Amino acid sequence: MTETAPTVLVLACGALAHEIIAVLRASGWSHVAVQCLPAALHNTPAAIPERVRAALGAVRGRYERVFVAYADCGTGGELDRVLREEGVERIPGAHCYEFFAGSRLFAELAEEEPGTFFLTDFLARHFDRLVMKGLGLERHPELLPMYFGNYRRLVYLSQSDSAELLARAQQAAARLQLEFEHRRVGHDNLAGALTHGIRMVSRHGKADRRLLA
Repeated sequence: MTETAPTVLVLACGALAHEIIAVLRASGWSHVAVQCLPAALHNTPAAIPERVRAALGAVRGRYERVFVAYADCGTGGELDRVLREEGVERIPGAHCYEFFAGSRLFAELAEEEPGTFFLTDFLARHFDRLVMKGLGLERHPELLPMYFGNYRRLVYLSQSDSAELLARAQQAAARLQLEFEHRRVGHDNLAGALTHGIRMVSRHGKADRRLLA
């Protein structure tokens, strides 16, 4: 039996790759493919919109629909401007952490302490590479107050029950000199947002000409 080629592409942040692939496997959606941009773009959010535009251009004509698994992620509305021009939808939300926590809990945490730095399983696992090395803190620890001086706590939004990742998140909080809090949030909120988005674009049938040209 010949496998059907994917007709929908999820263009995602690399920090969500593991969880998105898990959701798609559980759903059994053979018509959906995943492509990820580097997670390190979180350190330079201004670069995200044009990287997304370039990625959309690179896949033009290969899929009927594309759905973007990014939040605004600090682009100040620029990502939404690019997506409007390209005729593409994204998961709603200001930050990818909101995908995991859910809008209500994320808003409560942000209101309770605006100076909150969030970690997910991915970021806890790659903290050294993405934060310490990525921001230059490994070589220049004196930069810590400049990057994190306005933060007061670190909240670890865990998707798994890994004791190793919990320990890494606690170590990250200590290294950043922040109070530590742990919330077990799982995958359900991300799965719900992703499933809704894919079903929405799948129902639309053919994409507009910009994606098929």
